[in-house]
Formats: sequence, C-alpha cells, structure tokens
Amino acid sequence: MSMVNNFISEGVYYIGVDDVDIKLFEGQYEVPLGMSYNSYAILDDKIAVLDTVDARKSDEWMKNLDDCLGGRKPDYLVIHHVEPDHSGTVRAFMEKYADCTIVCSQKAVGMLENLYELRFDGRVQIVKEGDTLSLGSHELSFVMAPMIHWPEVMVSYDKKDKILFSADAFGKFGALSREDEDDEGWACEARRYYFNICGKYGAMVQNLLKKASAFDISVICPLHGPVLTDNISYYLGIYNTWSKYEPEDKGIFIAYCSLHGNTATAANKLAEIIREMSDVKVSVADIVDDDIHEAVEDAFRYDRMVLAAPTYDGDLMPVMADFLNLLKVKAYQNRKVALIENGSWAPMAGKKMRESLGSMKNITVVEPVVTIMSSVKDSTIQDLRKLAETLIG
Repeated sequence: MSMVNNFISEGVYYIGVDDVDIKLFEGQYEVPLGMSYNSYAILDDKIAVLDTVDARKSDEWMKNLDDCLGGRKPDYLVIHHVEPDHSGTVRAFMEKYADCTIVCSQKAVGMLENLYELRFDGRVQIVKEGDTLSLGSHELSFVMAPMIHWPEVMVSYDKKDKILFSADAFGKFGALSREDEDDEGWACEARRYYFNICGKYGAMVQNLLKKASAFDISVICPLHGPVLTDNISYYLGIYNTWSKYEPEDKGIFIAYCSLHGNTATAANKLAEIIREMSDVKVSVADIVDDDIHEAVEDAFRYDRMVLAAPTYDGDLMPVMADFLNLLKVKAYQNRKVALIENGSWAPMAGKKMRESLGSMKNITVVEPVVTIMSSVKDSTIQDLRKLAETLIG
C-alpha cells in the first residue's frame, strides 16, 4: 500500500513504506502483520528528509519521495538511527541528490562508514545535544538518545507543529496497511517490540523521557508503526512504566515447557485452579509452540510469573534455559516468580531456574517450589492449590 503524500501537518509528510513479505524482523522476531519502515519529509524554505528505509524497499521509497518532492530537491537528509532498516537507502539517496547534506550525530558518521563504506566529505553536518536546524517556519531541535537502542541514536522536535521524531522509540511491529487486522490495538505489538528490542535499555529510555518532558508534544512520529496523534500522555506514560520495569498489569503469567505432557498438565491445572479461586488474570504460554518473544512480553507485562519445566540431562529443558537467558538479557526485574519442576528420578529444574533468577535484579522466588515426580498426582494438585493461594495472596 502506498503512503505517498500522507499529510501529517502543514509541510510535513509521511513517505515510508510497508513490508508485508518479511517473516522475521531482525532475523528473529515474528511479524505476521509485516513491518513498516517510516520516513518523513518536511517541505519548507529548505527541505529535509528524515531517515531512509530498508534497501529491500528502496525503489518504492524513492518513488514516494519523488512524488512528495514534486520536482524540488532536498537540502538535508536527517539520520536519526543508522540501523540498516532505516539507512539502507542512504547511498542511493546521496548519489541522486548530489547537493544534499547529511545531518547526524558524531557516532553515526563512523557507523555509516562501517556499514556501507560511505564517506561524504564536506556533505555531513554533525549535530549534538541542543543544536537546531532551521528549515524556514519549521526548526528541528536535536536531542541525543544513545542506546535506544544503538549508541548513535538521536531524536528531533519540531516546535512549530509540536512533533517528536522519535527514532525507534514508540515503535510497533506491523505494516500500516494491515493496522485494521490488529485486533489487540497499538499496545500489544508495541509492548512486544519494546521489551524485545529496547527492554534492556530502560535507564536510557528514562533519560529520553526526562528530556522530552521539556517539549509540548502533540504528535509522535516513530520509525516503525503508526504516527501517534491522540492521547500522547498515554504513550509517554506507558513508556515510563515499561522503562522503569514496573508491571503494567496485575496478573499471573505461566510459562511452561514439557517433554511428555506432564509438566504441561501441571501448568494448565494451576491456571484452572487460580481462575476457580479468584478473578486474577492468568496468561499461559507453551514456550515451545508459542512465540517465545511474546512470552518475554507477558513476563514483563504482569507482576507475577510461574515457570514450569522438566529436568533434562541433569539440567533444564533447553528451551526454558533459553527463555530465562532472554529475560536476563532484557533486564527482567522487580517481580515475584514461582517454580514448578518435574523429574523422574533426580529433579534439578527448580534449582537451575532459581540459579538463573538469582542473576536478575529484585526477583522474589515464591516458596515452596512444586515438585512433580514424573506425573501429576492428587498430592501434586494439593501442592498446586497451595501455590495458587500464595500467588493470589
């Protein structure tokens, strides 16, 4: 679907593209509704193009740009983020517009050279915190946003129309042309995007939010997902919650893996018991069959989590070890976690899960650990009821 000349405000246009063929974003994240690569143009006395797109969509993007320019030539290419899904068409752009100047952070210069062997001597304007770029009635103010989620990242603010061009912050999985297929709305895929891509960098997101509080923001233009124009305080607030590693919702997330179905039986039985005993929200995921990155999302979303896994080779079933490693990498913290282990002769899963959790910040392990000896028995169900009572609290 073409987004050519999609009007944002007077002189500000969306010129990005959708990718509905991509299966895995960054080679790992499932994107069943595709992905958008966002780019913007400000047409004023001077013209600024804000970021390019992935090379796989360069031809479509260049056509969008040409149609938007209407025969004019851009003066500046502002590069907020050098990751290839946003800089993949820089070379083609700069070759076509020989008089255009790149505007970027100092770190971006070396990264462009490393990625593409690009050297634009005399055609680069390096900006730092607080610098501005006047285009006429529009003036961009630059704010450095390192490690959200690369070190060269910056964002910019247009005071005239109160627009924050936010780089990868406030991004979302999904192509814009398929937004009407996303029944769960913005938050679900934005949450999965945030915790899996930016989740490790909560402190840096907090720094950016503090800087952004100095601006009166009416519109947020991210590099992925829809342009945000309504209830901006909601988006700023939810990012504040996420980046402080606070639970978004009260509830219990049960993540399990199972060799022969017995651990799965226990995990689902616990969910059933909790639902019978209370109105606490329960979410359950089989981390073998379900998207493990959605499991990461739910682990951060709720204030309590249960991990259920069998012993395997005297250790953990590998998929649970992988899940715990993902949580550690993304800085999982500030949660209560209960454990269910299974073992036919020498259960070790509980010990191994506890060891992994011990490397994370402010994790409270709920006692006691429920141990299954091969299969779920009446005594196991009694233990699960006690665990449910403790979790419900």
